[in-house]
Amino acid sequence: MSVTIRVAPATSGPGLRLDADMPPLVAALRSHGADAEAVSWDRADVDWSAYDAVVIRSTWGYCERPVSYLAWVDAVEAVTRLDNPATPVRWNTDKRYLRELAAHGVPVVPTRFVAPGERAILPERGHFVIKPTVSSGARDSARYAAPEHHDAAARHIAALHAGGETAMVQPYLSRIDEGERALVFLGGTFGHAMRKGPVLTEVGVLDNDRHPHPGLAPYTPTAAELDLAVAALSVVPVAAHPLLYARVDVAPADDGSPVVMELELVEPNLFLADNPAALHRLAELIRARAVD
Repeated sequence: MSVTIRVAPATSGPGLRLDADMPPLVAALRSHGADAEAVSWDRADVDWSAYDAVVIRSTWGYCERPVSYLAWVDAVEAVTRLDNPATPVRWNTDKRYLRELAAHGVPVVPTRFVAPGERAILPERGHFVIKPTVSSGARDSARYAAPEHHDAAARHIAALHAGGETAMVQPYLSRIDEGERALVFLGGTFGHAMRKGPVLTEVGVLDNDRHPHPGLAPYTPTAAELDLAVAALSVVPVAAHPLLYARVDVAPADDGSPVVMELELVEPNLFLADNPAALHRLAELIRARAVD
């Protein structure tokens, strides 16, 4: 007699309404023999131990409640299989992981971190970006021009500090209009990639309602981009089991060589609705890992 596998793709209130990948993922899991249902991560009435696997997907809003979110991550992993695992999720929720990537020789966007109480040193020329270290979808992120926007940028940093957040100062890459490349890995193997347009198109504007993936289109990564993504993933802390999924966002530096913008292990859009083969590959992996 076959055993029914129960899987909960973890989402949120907004995710239940807006996550385009969730309905096809739940349907794909069911087509592969799993009993699947989307469940909001912050529901208090859920017995997570009743599931054979909990898969973090659109757990939006965790940035506003990182302490509660990480407590949830640890609590779920204590009673069932969590994908991705708690160790890399905890590491990846704070973008100070970029410093660790750089220390291992992985090319990243040059980043200066400014913790509360520290003085910000802003670029003297060119465009630059201010964002918090705990963020998703360009939340509380803005692009500025030096030196005319120094005062506005300083106020932005002060507001982040007032909320207890560490700020990041990065150059705005001059070739970002060529597009960010999002490389998706499933079960440790490269699956597909998408290219998207720049998000911070307006200077001096803080807009949390921006579309996070404008101009999305399929993309074939270069060998250098693939090598960079693999190198970045090699730095991820070891957990009880390997990553289920990962997305590595890269972009061309001023000289055209690729650099890592972000390493997404928590709740990235994997563009499953645009890639049916990836959708079913992920469903197969989830089911197989749930019984492992």
